[in-house]
Amino acid sequence: MSCPFLQFSKELQPLIFVAFILTSALSVLSSPAAIEKGRRKVVHVLEDDTGAVIVQTAPGKVVTHRGGSITLPCRFHHEPENVDPARIRIKWTKVTDTLQFEDVFVALGKQQRVFGSYRGRVFLEQAGPGDASVIIQNVTLEDYGRYECEVTNDMEDDTGFVNLDLEGVVFPYYPREGRYKLNYYQAEDACKKQDAILASHSQLHKAWLEGLDWCNAGWLEDGSVQYPISHPRDECGRKDAPAGVRNYGYRHKEDERYDAFCFTSKLNGKVYFLKRFKKVNYAEAIKACIRDGSVAAKVGQLYAAWKFQLLDRCEAGWLEDGSIRYPIVNPRSRCGGSQPGVRNLGFPDKKFRLYGVYCFRENKDEAAGGTGKTKSTIESLTRRKNSNSIPVNATKVI
Repeated sequence: MSCPFLQFSKELQPLIFVAFILTSALSVLSSPAAIEKGRRKVVHVLEDDTGAVIVQTAPGKVVTHRGGSITLPCRFHHEPENVDPARIRIKWTKVTDTLQFEDVFVALGKQQRVFGSYRGRVFLEQAGPGDASVIIQNVTLEDYGRYECEVTNDMEDDTGFVNLDLEGVVFPYYPREGRYKLNYYQAEDACKKQDAILASHSQLHKAWLEGLDWCNAGWLEDGSVQYPISHPRDECGRKDAPAGVRNYGYRHKEDERYDAFCFTSKLNGKVYFLKRFKKVNYAEAIKACIRDGSVAAKVGQLYAAWKFQLLDRCEAGWLEDGSIRYPIVNPRSRCGGSQPGVRNLGFPDKKFRLYGVYCFRENKDEAAGGTGKTKSTIESLTRRKNSNSIPVNATKVI
């Protein structure tokens, strides 16, 4: 990632703002030793002989998982130093690939407001003068994306950007009706019903780097249609074509139909194969999970369990959408091939009593906040933030 450079002339008003994103690499997978190395990368603010201010930020991105907490780092420097803090306005906005803007957070002095689905989850970090960072708690799949930090004082303002990434898994999806049956909006809805969202191009590209190979084109969240090929072959765009993510470009969202590429992240719960002495049909499978205090697992939940829970089961079972699947972490004979993954046996007649069932049980003690904190703990953190104390950031930093 190249370093951004922001320049301001001496001929501007006396007050000069430089807002910049600290894109330090944050990861929930960091080791304790890495955390101890330092929580902030060094940021250099230099002035050249022309008087222009150059801001250099450390490269990286912020990464967490669904249910985690994350800091979106943003710091600013202004001159003169004795500017009244009550006149400084901090605004955070989410920016989509189609340049649509969603208000997230705004603060003017001590007055603060949080918008939409971010209410109760977004707080100003307040780690000292010049800190415009915000903390997002109980991160959702929809929080994934690009954020803009804007700092304003009277006539002067500046912005910076930070990308919020999620650890997760991409999976292809098509409904019982068959392949290439979904327009963009139907694909978006299909992913949501499977506890997922439409994947981004970067998420699909990462999945391809990890070995995802799928010969059917699917919608992505930006409205493009693509598919990943790790092993080129004639039936998937010519055998002599290079491996990569094939791109059909942006397609008509209502008239054209493809499959979907969905993305999901860590579960607030557990997927398990319900042990029974006999096989069940679809209706019996749904009832069996309910009697066990759970619900039938969704496709996205099974993929998340395979990825994060390392669920490995060589037994086919019903899922909530009526498909039959099973997760394999350690490939072995008679378990569907030499590669790890979630095996898909399609959508059989729901009356067949040939399979077991995969159930999902939510973690009740984490349901309030999704980060392992009880409801009372979250309320306590909220009271501390309202009293201008520095909140806890549960995400590890490298």
